[in-house]
Amino acid sequence: MPVSRISSAFEKARSEDRAALVTYIMAGDPDLETSLELLHTLADNGADVIELGAPFTDPMADGPTIQRAGQRSLRSGTTLHGVLELAHRFRLKNDTTPLILMGYANPVHLLGYERFAGEAAAAGIDGTILVDLPPEEDEPLRQAYEPHHLAVIRLATPTTHEARMATVSDGASGFLYYVSVAGVTGAKKPVVADIADGVALARRVSKLPVCVGFGIKTGEQAREMAAICDGIVVGSAFVDLISEMSQGESRENTLESVARLTQELSGGLKKDGGAA
Repeated sequence: MPVSRISSAFEKARSEDRAALVTYIMAGDPDLETSLELLHTLADNGADVIELGAPFTDPMADGPTIQRAGQRSLRSGTTLHGVLELAHRFRLKNDTTPLILMGYANPVHLLGYERFAGEAAAAGIDGTILVDLPPEEDEPLRQAYEPHHLAVIRLATPTTHEARMATVSDGASGFLYYVSVAGVTGAKKPVVADIADGVALARRVSKLPVCVGFGIKTGEQAREMAAICDGIVVGSAFVDLISEMSQGESRENTLESVARLTQELSGGLKKDGGAA
């Protein structure tokens, strides 16, 4: 069921001649109740896939925006079990939008891969992106995921050459996350011309949908990237909006802002009649 849910999301986007919209929020920022509302807001306004961040104390791939979100989440008491419970509550009303848990390997390893896989699948998680677990070290994770049909989503970058792309692709499932810039999340603006060849390589070698993320914040940037990939990932722009609640913005206004941004992004992902 989980991988099929991911496949269905990309098949639907292809049938509508558009790229998929993958959105990200940090679970528990500012609290789990608000996160639940945010998940439904994203899904109801055009998000095809949602990445749900699990906070971690040493987030090596995250830029300042998402690092601060993780700190707020940890201060609110969010745990890995709390993130899975949040996914379960989301599934009570939404059984179609894929949920990808994005985070780091240590909390999953501490819980135990087999136990985590069973609990994640039961909660309605469709797969994970564990950014610090390289392909050479994730076989035990893949073995634990296999009975539950959970996706192992891996990262590729502009420095990933063809031989390495084959390694990254071997055993990956769901989709491939193409990091558009060298650096951390939200730090730089991606340029289509700089990554078009790399995205094409990723698609050819992996045979998976390829989603481009890191640095995409506006509808215009999303439209540019949609021309070369199967999906675009937007995270820091949403986390920036959510952070305004810590500065006094109301939950209602923030939810409205998140809905507007989701609509703006999803409305600009048509392929204009051409193949991606």
